[in-house]
Amino acid sequence: MERRPEPAELMNDFSQALAYSEADFAEPHDRFIALFRETFPEFRKSEKVMDLGCGPADITVRFAKAFPQTRIIGLDGAEEMLKLGENRLQTSGLSHRITLIQDTLPLHDSSYPCDTLISNSLLHHLLDPMTLWETIVNICEKGSTLFIMDLMRPDDELTARQMVTQYAAKEPEILQQDFYHSLLAAYTPAEIEVQLDKAGLTHLQIEAVSDRHLIVHGHL
Repeated sequence: MERRPEPAELMNDFSQALAYSEADFAEPHDRFIALFRETFPEFRKSEKVMDLGCGPADITVRFAKAFPQTRIIGLDGAEEMLKLGENRLQTSGLSHRITLIQDTLPLHDSSYPCDTLISNSLLHHLLDPMTLWETIVNICEKGSTLFIMDLMRPDDELTARQMVTQYAAKEPEILQQDFYHSLLAAYTPAEIEVQLDKAGLTHLQIEAVSDRHLIVHGHL
């Protein structure tokens, strides 16, 4: 199945952002943290963590709780998402360790230098996927820990619709539609391999971790 880009790059509609923020992503977001731990069991402390495409900061907060010796910048281009993220920071009591910033890719070397970069479900939203990999090259210090998780495009539309029914049937209609469009916009491991080659990041590993998710990980 050919990739179909999403209708819009930023989730900046309030109702859409609110539905996303209130959705139950506990299982996949906890899985993100667990996979990070499994991939980098030696990871303990970092003062310069960047969460690209942090949205309403759910994973950002979970990461901060899982690794208390970290300070994190969460970056997103959608103002409405970040407003909900700020509310989450106040509730969690982690405003002293997490800073949320509105900005868009690509970022340059003087923007927000980091030694740990995480990202969940950002790549498939981007009109140009190379902006993610170029940003990593630009802002990450040598030896930086990199962990990117994203959706993986299924073989056909029928499978995509079956995944929506299986994994999002209890969510609002707007999220079901977003999930379906995101599946169609996601990249395959082979396509990401081409992107990494173009960016000079062929040493990073690509790994399918479920029927709908993959991770890209390694050190810069």
